[in-house]
Amino acid sequence: MLKFILAIAFSALSCHALAQFTVSGRVQDAKTTEILVGATIQVEGESRYAISDEYGYFILPGIANGNYTLVIKFLGYTEKRETIDVTGNTELIVLVEESAQFTDEVVVLATRVTEKSPTTFSSLNKTQLQKQNFGQDLPFVLNWTPSLVTTSDAGAGVGYTGLRIRGSDATRINVTINGVPLNDSESQGMFWVDVPDIATSAQSIQIQRGVGTSTNGAGAFGASINLQTNTRNDTPYAELINSYGSFNTHRHTIGLGTGLINNKFAVDGRASLIKSDGFIDRASSDLKSYYLSGGYYGDKTIIKAIAFGGNEITYQSWYGVPESRLNNNTDAMLETASVEGWNAEQTDNLLQSNSRTFNSYTYKDQVDNYGQEHYQLHFSHRVDPSLTANAALHYTHGHGYYEEFKFDDKLSNYELPNTIIGNETIASTDLVRRRWLKNDFYGVTYSLNYDKGNINSILGGAFNQYDGDHFGELIWTQKQIDVQKDYQYYFNDGRKRDFNVYWKINYELTKRLNAFVDLQYRKITHDASGIENKQDSFTINTNLNFFNPKFGLTYELGEGQQLYGSYSLANREPVRDDFVDAPIGTQPKHETLRNLEVGWRWKTNKYLLNVNYYLMDYKNQLVMTGQLNDVGAAIRTNVDNSYRQGVEIDGGIWFNSKFYWNANLTLSQNKIQDFNEVIYDYGANFDEYNVIKKVYTNSDISLSPNVIAGSSFSFSPHKALELTILSKYVGKQFLDNTSNADRKIDSYFINDLRVTYRLHAKLLNDISISLLANNILDVAYSSNGYTYGYLGGTTEYRQNYFYPQAGRNYLMMLAIRF
Repeated sequence: MLKFILAIAFSALSCHALAQFTVSGRVQDAKTTEILVGATIQVEGESRYAISDEYGYFILPGIANGNYTLVIKFLGYTEKRETIDVTGNTELIVLVEESAQFTDEVVVLATRVTEKSPTTFSSLNKTQLQKQNFGQDLPFVLNWTPSLVTTSDAGAGVGYTGLRIRGSDATRINVTINGVPLNDSESQGMFWVDVPDIATSAQSIQIQRGVGTSTNGAGAFGASINLQTNTRNDTPYAELINSYGSFNTHRHTIGLGTGLINNKFAVDGRASLIKSDGFIDRASSDLKSYYLSGGYYGDKTIIKAIAFGGNEITYQSWYGVPESRLNNNTDAMLETASVEGWNAEQTDNLLQSNSRTFNSYTYKDQVDNYGQEHYQLHFSHRVDPSLTANAALHYTHGHGYYEEFKFDDKLSNYELPNTIIGNETIASTDLVRRRWLKNDFYGVTYSLNYDKGNINSILGGAFNQYDGDHFGELIWTQKQIDVQKDYQYYFNDGRKRDFNVYWKINYELTKRLNAFVDLQYRKITHDASGIENKQDSFTINTNLNFFNPKFGLTYELGEGQQLYGSYSLANREPVRDDFVDAPIGTQPKHETLRNLEVGWRWKTNKYLLNVNYYLMDYKNQLVMTGQLNDVGAAIRTNVDNSYRQGVEIDGGIWFNSKFYWNANLTLSQNKIQDFNEVIYDYGANFDEYNVIKKVYTNSDISLSPNVIAGSSFSFSPHKALELTILSKYVGKQFLDNTSNADRKIDSYFINDLRVTYRLHAKLLNDISISLLANNILDVAYSSNGYTYGYLGGTTEYRQNYFYPQAGRNYLMMLAIRF
């Protein structure tokens, strides 16, 4: 009996000795208690490590009982070694101290906010970006952040893609890379296809909703997206990333870095190739990109040169799919063809195409071919422990065209006379044209950062200039006409200068109360003239001066709770087309936004919750009304009063080492107080011209869903395996500003599955195999669209167009990091 009892006892002791536990916790700044995202926590002497997530949490599973030393590293902070005694599941709060060492983060200080700022924001670190980056454009990598809606012309996330935040489109979202403006100066839009695979070279991304602390470039009338490219990596590395999936989509990326050489120098590089046939017919993409940086890192000085860019050739799928084709209604399709003026070949393409993948273009070279190169030179110097000076020179060169086949186009549209050959007078012909854009954007940004005691202050500014040439060429005509080779049928050029100076200060009034003030003066000079594509001449000569103040308060309630509130005033100039298309004798007004943000933040070791109310009150917002100018181009008109208001809720729950869930929900109203729709009546015999206005009160702003929700639920059954269900719900969206139920995009609910398996080998830092199964329930939905119509007496002719997105599709990725 004694032997039996001893055997049981020894067996129990043996099981206990072999028991494995979880070491988890949170990494925070020792001074501010701010969470640190992307910190590395490694068991000393072992290959096991974890990286703190977006909420600062980390998990180290499979730890046997015993004594261990954890090594915690985070760029800009002193390495910390923490000794732990593991006898069961262990939970830690790891506090690390900021290092006196100078780091790359200084280049984005002027554009980023911290948890002490009264600003609504979300941040993503490199680890999060790597998980979701299968080669799709950046909007699809950001898709599960709050209040964000994505769309893809090709339907699968590669090529021309876009995003809206709080219903605001890309022209109202300020985008910077390392503090340098990225939005196109004329259209104020952001074309992510011009910077393919930029997510691979991003260290972190911060999205500020509302006016935020936008500093350089276009006015943030919906949000700001601030990207920081790769920061210094002290050890040499290399990475190979390959992905392949539906629609013959494949991505090949190679990256490498020297690590820190002689404790002073570092070089990093990346090259990427992405190709896809697209979901929509012929909507192919051929994208090439690169990134190269070289830095000098002194004790008090950093000098870093960065070059990135590439070339894209994208088959055009801009036109969308008519509702008649989506509904497979033959009679309605014939009406669409008639309204569009399509010939027999074009009509047959409409009738014979798949109902969801129709592309109106069939010409083999109907492509957008554009290249862009970006060059940045950053200089940072720490004058003393409390004072840092930053400056950056930048230059961007863009060049390219889009090629178009035009059926039986009139020669008069190209300022060409009729051609007489024998007894035939040629007034029209099939032709191919190219519309070119060559542009240069260059300037300087600077800031002086003072941080001491209870004061953090930044004085800065920028001067940027844009030069752009627009011109069109005829490169082929079916019929022989009297025209020189590469005849240039229009030309115009433009210059835009943007100067700003700002002062920002965070002042700690008490240990709990922090005040924020941001004052910016911005001056814009825009000059352009020439002949536009439709042969109408124009002149832009405008000077605008804006004063954009922002202020707010943050109050620490204790126990991880915080209240904040801010009020901002922002102004934004009209885009180039607003001036070009304005009726003769008129000029668009600039827009003004008054933005109120009030919120509550709460964080513990297991929970994170943010609740935010926003009011974005617009004066003179520019919207489409249906009005046309003298040459038939649609124009945007200022509306006196409009607003967006809503509540955003986002947070996360860390159930245990295996389960984690974060989610967000936006409930909003987006209204125009008084909207006048313009519709043209051409009479029953189409021989009249009558302008009719319909008045709407408190109508919905187009493409602004009242409900947006996102969810990411992760399950890790094993330390090397992570399963994540990604869900997105977007409420109905109206195609115009009339709240007409016959002109809307239906709501949709999409679910994706992401599976990641990671393993470590002696010669490799990391090997990961990932699967992204998109739209696993195979939902047929559209994410974008437009509408137009007119009257023929008592009959209304209305055409709605949509951008269908792919059904169930897959992407597989293999990433090897040395």
